[in-house]
Amino acid sequence: MSSTQQPSSKKQTLFVASLIILWYSSNIGVLLLNKYLLSNYGFKFPIFLTMCHMSACAFFSYISIVFIKLVPLQPIKSRPQFLKIATLSVVFCCSVVGGNISLRYLPVSFNQAVGATTPFFTALFAYLMTFKREAWVTYAALVPVVTGVVVASGGEPGFHWFGFIMCISATAARAFKSVLQGILLSSEGETLNSMNLLLYMSPIAVLVLVPTALVMEPNVLEVIISLGRQHRYMWLLLFINSTLAYSANLSNFLVTKHTSALTLQVLGNAKGAVAVVISILLFRNPVTTVGIGGYMMTVPGVVAYGEAKRRFR
Repeated sequence: MSSTQQPSSKKQTLFVASLIILWYSSNIGVLLLNKYLLSNYGFKFPIFLTMCHMSACAFFSYISIVFIKLVPLQPIKSRPQFLKIATLSVVFCCSVVGGNISLRYLPVSFNQAVGATTPFFTALFAYLMTFKREAWVTYAALVPVVTGVVVASGGEPGFHWFGFIMCISATAARAFKSVLQGILLSSEGETLNSMNLLLYMSPIAVLVLVPTALVMEPNVLEVIISLGRQHRYMWLLLFINSTLAYSANLSNFLVTKHTSALTLQVLGNAKGAVAVVISILLFRNPVTTVGIGGYMMTVPGVVAYGEAKRRFR
């Protein structure tokens, strides 16, 4: 009996390891490709880029749920539920667009350092919107998170105020969405898993982003066609980038499903550090001891916050 269980256990371990590799490569890949396209490739259209991501998410979500049946389809049951999903979609758009805009002006390493403050904004919005209080230890863990970003900002050679404002706004919007989602879709009949939520949010996001891109990036089609003629791999890069955006959502769902919350938290913190190291090696952006010190303060704070939340839940 043990001999039959051993191969099964090895297969499960290999499967989970493959999911984690897919999750890491998708998240880090889409982040680095975003930076490459927006800063190094002359593709200066973050809203259009986000629209491509959402289009890919809408298409692949439909294929994976309706045809492949990766997860059961959860239908929208009422108009109020649809309006709640639409609200989440708009907030989600703001978060992704803000993050992509910030990548035009900030190095990936600093972008990730600022993004690490998500727990701070989550705790803030949870308190303001639901009056939910955490244990004092949980709030204390956020002190090094905020302090680390302040220190990293002072030591960042490529600091850009507009990029920083966009990055911190995107981080706040991401936290706001998670709290808002818990409020709006908390009733038993309205709860959706992340894949079904993506299926419904992404088409709404495309409908919002298409007119926004045409108004705020009026020459986007002309420039993209011109870039496509100059660089024969541009369309391929755009397709891979958009596919990775969906893959990041899919792998996040699968890793969450097949591992524990603690494992996911540890892997998520390590993923940010890996992204920082790879981005510095690829883009050769200058870093300072102060900047690295700030980021090193932030990561333990995020870890401590997650552990405090888990223990004092």
